[in-house]
Amino acid sequence: MIIQNNMKNAEIKELSDKELSGRIKDEKTQVTKIKFSHAVSPIESPAKIRESKKLVARLLTEQTRRVLANAQ
Repeated sequence: MIIQNNMKNAEIKELSDKELSGRIKDEKTQVTKIKFSHAVSPIESPAKIRESKKLVARLLTEQTRRVLANAQ
């Protein structure tokens, strides 16, 4: 699983700023949909919620890193 996270982070770093912003928006929408679906009727794997939230956090972290790097 650690290898997959590294691959994901590498993929995130390859995204352009515009793609990154779009992906953040899409993933936040996806998290909302998953949470709503889970509230209505339990989904098979609640771990999907956690994984989606972690992906959003990684995307936001990369976006913040880029902003701070540009500020210097």
